[in-house]
Amino acid sequence: MSIVTVGIDLAKNIFAVHGVDENGKAVLIKPKVTRDQLLPLIVQMPPCLIGIEACSGAHHWARLFRSYGHTVKLMAPKFVTPYRLSGKRGKNDAADAAAICEAVTRPHMRFVPIKEEHQQIILTLHRTRQGFVEERTATYNRIRGLIAEFGIVLPQKVAGLRQNIGAHLEDLPGYANQCVGDLLAHADQLDVRIEEYDKLIAKAAREDARSRRLMQRPGIGPVTASALLASLGNGHDFRNGRQVAAWIGLVPGQYSSGGKSRLGRITKAGDRYLRSLLVMGARSILSGLGEKQDGFSRWARSLQERRGYWKAVVAIAAKNARLAWAVLKYGEEFRLNKSAA
Repeated sequence: MSIVTVGIDLAKNIFAVHGVDENGKAVLIKPKVTRDQLLPLIVQMPPCLIGIEACSGAHHWARLFRSYGHTVKLMAPKFVTPYRLSGKRGKNDAADAAAICEAVTRPHMRFVPIKEEHQQIILTLHRTRQGFVEERTATYNRIRGLIAEFGIVLPQKVAGLRQNIGAHLEDLPGYANQCVGDLLAHADQLDVRIEEYDKLIAKAAREDARSRRLMQRPGIGPVTASALLASLGNGHDFRNGRQVAAWIGLVPGQYSSGGKSRLGRITKAGDRYLRSLLVMGARSILSGLGEKQDGFSRWARSLQERRGYWKAVVAIAAKNARLAWAVLKYGEEFRLNKSAA
């Protein structure tokens, strides 16, 4: 049995494995492999190509299999779906594993970069911080909705809400006063946690030379630099900066036919967190332009005048994404032209 390609359908406890030989003939079909059996099964195989859908735990398994000499490639689930023979076998784990095994061999398949452990450590900081931020936003929205039931309507901005709500707490009847007070205290605790994670992320960014180089770019602070480094690594999984901008979702969708090029709205594909950080950085650049006369500021100001505020924001964010790739890929060898900085 000479297995050259393996497709693995990941799950929590029961996995499906499908292996084929050099002729594409299925020589290994195991629809039910337990978690403790999966690694011994893969270890005993000769080095081969392993395809996995990018999902929870996929990067861990990819690093593990790669350490035993296998070539591992991750794919987005939506790119695997067309290779599932749904009309013949239906949707099940075995069919998914066979589809993954087929999809990973396609010459034009797009793969997901495998993250190293240190990258996922930094991303854990970001995901935890982002969870606290979302929880804080939900808490303030809950406060605003609850007090509105008693005829108290306050400004939407958090600063305005915190400044004015103290004068209305005594107007809340019964247990409503205690509930809103507890929610405000919970929001204060979240503020403290978010500040702590901001310090941890900033410390991690300062300790890495690549992050420090990224922070030299306008619109890229410690949080954005740390997230870019953790997501892109050294940038070797992308051929150029345009691919990075497209991967983050900062390029227009294309609907071209008959030799006529039609560009639509921004795709908003890929990592929403990275995209939001780059967009916020671009907005800060435009708000701080003032009367600056360096090349980059003149370009940004002219772009805003010609194309409008939001298109300028997206263009600056895409430019930063492309330049971030160049900084990470070429390191000290990359020197940006001052007129384009």
